[in-house]
Amino acid sequence: MSNTHRRGRAHRRWYAVAAVVCATAVALPLYAAQGQEEGSTLTWQPCKGHSDVQCGTLMLPIDRSSPGKTFGMKVARHKATNPSKRIGVLLVNPGGPGGSGVEMALDSKNFPAELRERFDIVGFDPRGIGQSHPIKCSTKLINKTPQKLPRSQAEFEQLASYNRTLRQDCLKHNGPLFDHADTLNVVQDMDALRTALGEEKINFYGHSYGTLIGQQYAQAYGGHVRSMVLESTMDHSLGTTKLASTAAAAVEDSLTAFAQWCKTTSTCALHGQDVLGRWDRLLAAADRGELHDSYGPVSADNLIDHAESSFMEPDWPGLAKWLKKLRTGTPHHQADPPSTGSTAESDPVRSAVFCQDWQVRLRDYQDLQALVRAEKADAPHARTSPKMHETILGCIGWPRQANNPQRPLHIDPGAPTILLVNSRHDPATGHAWARNVHRQAPSKTRLLTYEGAGHKAVGTPCTTKAMNQYLLHLTLPPKSSCPAADVK
Repeated sequence: MSNTHRRGRAHRRWYAVAAVVCATAVALPLYAAQGQEEGSTLTWQPCKGHSDVQCGTLMLPIDRSSPGKTFGMKVARHKATNPSKRIGVLLVNPGGPGGSGVEMALDSKNFPAELRERFDIVGFDPRGIGQSHPIKCSTKLINKTPQKLPRSQAEFEQLASYNRTLRQDCLKHNGPLFDHADTLNVVQDMDALRTALGEEKINFYGHSYGTLIGQQYAQAYGGHVRSMVLESTMDHSLGTTKLASTAAAAVEDSLTAFAQWCKTTSTCALHGQDVLGRWDRLLAAADRGELHDSYGPVSADNLIDHAESSFMEPDWPGLAKWLKKLRTGTPHHQADPPSTGSTAESDPVRSAVFCQDWQVRLRDYQDLQALVRAEKADAPHARTSPKMHETILGCIGWPRQANNPQRPLHIDPGAPTILLVNSRHDPATGHAWARNVHRQAPSKTRLLTYEGAGHKAVGTPCTTKAMNQYLLHLTLPPKSSCPAADVK
C-alpha cells in the first residue's frame, strides 16, 4: 500500500450509509424508559483534562428483550454558559459509525457561542463506541483481512468465511453487545438519557451517520423532540444495489464538480486541461499497473480512494497537484508492491453497527458483479464509493436478518419540523439522499442546501445562522439554499 493510499485512509471518518427489503414494514418499537432504566441516574464529575465539562456514566441494559446484562454509556455535558437564558439540552452525535459524542462535547469550539450560552451541550458515546463498552476484536485476525476484491465464487466464499470468523471472534470478546449495537438500540438509550437528564424534550444535532439516530428517534419518540438538525443526511430506505449505486453517484458528482472547478479556476494545477479525460487515462494506467507517484505504485483503488478523501474536506487544490504529479509507465523504484484492489482493513465497530442497521447481504459472486455494474453505471468515471463498497463487503457472510432493516421514514406526528442541511456536492452522503428523505416526510422536514462541496454543510455564515436561528428560536430558514464558499 502506497503512502498516498495511507494518507487517504487517514482522512476517513465514515459516514455510513441504505426499495424496502421486506414486503411488510416493521413498526419501530416505542420503548419508554422503564424498569432498570427508570432507576438509572447520572452522577457528574469534572472530565479529565476538561474542568469546564462534566462527565458521567449511565447504566443501561444491553438487550431490552432479555434484561440482566448492562453496559455503561459515557456522557459528557458542557453546561449552558448563561443559565438564566437556558433553553434545555442539545444532544449531539458526530457520525461514523464510530464517532464519539463525548469527544465532540469536550471541545467547545465545535459549537457557536450562541448555542453554548443557551444549551447544555450533551454528547454521548453510543454503545460499542468510544468509552461505552468499546467493541474490541482480535488485532491479529483484523490484520488478516483479504486485501483484494473477490474475482470468483471461490474468493467470494473465502471472504464470507473470513467475515464469519471475525464476527465470532468479536462476539467472544464483546458478548451480546456486539449483536445489539444497531441504531434502534441507540435510540432507546438516547431516550433513557433524556429521562436521566430530567428533560421532557430534547434538542438534537446529528452529522452524517448521526442523522440516522435522529431520524429513528423522531420516528419512535417524536413527541420528545423540541428541535432537530440533521446535517449530511443518511437515507435508510434504500435497498442494497440502490444504496451502492447512489453512493457511487455521489463520488461521481464530486469528481465532476472538481473538474468544473479546475476548468474555471486559474489556480487549479490542472487548469486548461481535460480533467475528466486525464482522470480516465490515469485510471486506465492504474488498471495496467503502470501508474505511480514519488512513493511507488498507485493502484486504481488507491487513486479513487485518495480522490474521495480529498472531496470530503474538500481539498480540491491538493488533489489537483497530486494528480498532476502522477506518472505513467514503469516506475524507477517501488516502495510497496502493487495493490490488487482491496476490500480494505476490517472495522468491527463499523460492521457491528452497519450490518445490523442495513439488510445488505450479497449472496454470491453474481450478486457482487451485479452490484459493481450498477455502481459503474451511475459513476462511469469514479466507478464506486470506496467507503460504501468496503462496508457492504464487510457484511458478506453475516446472518441473513438484520435487527434494523431499511424502511421508509415515518416521523411521529408529535415531532417538530426537522431541519435537514446538506451540501450540493457531498461525496459521502449525497444530496440525492437528503432530497429523498425530504420526499418521504415533506411536512416534517425542511431541506436547506449548501451549494458548495464537502461532507460538512454547516460552517458558512449562511448555514450557521440558519442552524442557530432554528435551534434557538424554532425559526426555519426562509430560503432553501445557501451560497457556496470559495474553495482555497
